[in-house]
Amino acid sequence: MRVPSKGFAIFSKDGHFKPHDFSRHAVGPKDVLIDILYAGICHSDVHSAYSEWKEGIYPMVPGHEIAGVIKEVGKEVKKFKVGDVVGVGCFVNSCKACKPCKEHQEQFCTKVVFTYDCLDSFHDNEPHMGGYSNNIVVDENYVISVDKNAPLEKVAPLLCAGITTYSPLKFSKVTKGTKVGVAGFGGLGSMAVKYAVAMGAEVSVFARNEHKKQDALSMGVKHFYTDPKQCKEELDFIISTIPTHYDLKDYLKLLTYNGDLALVGLPPVEVAPALSVFDFIHLGNRKVYGSLIGGIKETQEMMDFSIKHNIYPEIDLILGKDIDTAYHNLTHGKAKFRYVIDMKKSFD
Repeated sequence: MRVPSKGFAIFSKDGHFKPHDFSRHAVGPKDVLIDILYAGICHSDVHSAYSEWKEGIYPMVPGHEIAGVIKEVGKEVKKFKVGDVVGVGCFVNSCKACKPCKEHQEQFCTKVVFTYDCLDSFHDNEPHMGGYSNNIVVDENYVISVDKNAPLEKVAPLLCAGITTYSPLKFSKVTKGTKVGVAGFGGLGSMAVKYAVAMGAEVSVFARNEHKKQDALSMGVKHFYTDPKQCKEELDFIISTIPTHYDLKDYLKLLTYNGDLALVGLPPVEVAPALSVFDFIHLGNRKVYGSLIGGIKETQEMMDFSIKHNIYPEIDLILGKDIDTAYHNLTHGKAKFRYVIDMKKSFD
């Protein structure tokens, strides 16, 4: 039996969010049904809803930062039970057989099913609906366990903002004494700062203005810049979370010999920054790589690390009726940190 659901959907790239009734696939033997309590708003949601990366699948219920409680389990589920507190991130299924899946990098599976704006090849190619809703059905292998005492409203954004920044920090082996630069100080940037500080790094922030300078310093940031040209030191690692156009070369120049520049911010296609082959050669022996969220194993590691070290995003709690306003604020530089939708109150 299909599962009745209700959410907040956008029906075209220039539309507005409205309440939307739909249904999800039935709870299979290895699936769990989750009552969604909180859903974070990611800048990726904005890009997808407005078809800034590709033409979206409408109606679209975005949301891949999901926290809730298990309501029902399939007969073969072994990892979870009814009442468990859990999270769901950016993807909900994959083939489980390819090299990326076997190496716990399911996000690179060619059959990966992203949480929204994606056709679910494992369920008759129906469009998968995301977390701006009251429930979700997910294979247990793509569900993250959450400590029942953790603040769920702050846990939700960890499922994207958390893993997106945690993964490259681990990949580049950031540790005590590493000189880290964080470009962009919004939802992703603030999480990168918190993880880097917890790992013992010396952190510099590059922001558009000084509005959040005191917030950064209170998190343990050593240096705060509004222009990369102000920085006179060499950095071992830079993570760029910037979702708009900027000059990548300005940051590449700041890297020390053999330093890493990780790209996680993804601007609209028409304004995406680029590097020329001349930049790579003349600023050689500096590595630039992109990082796409993280696999399930690493996401669970990130969740446990975050809860252990009390690392959570700064949030603004809103209702579903406020989504359009939140999107406007995100696209006009008015959002301080991460918006999180209280899904239960939104449907009261």
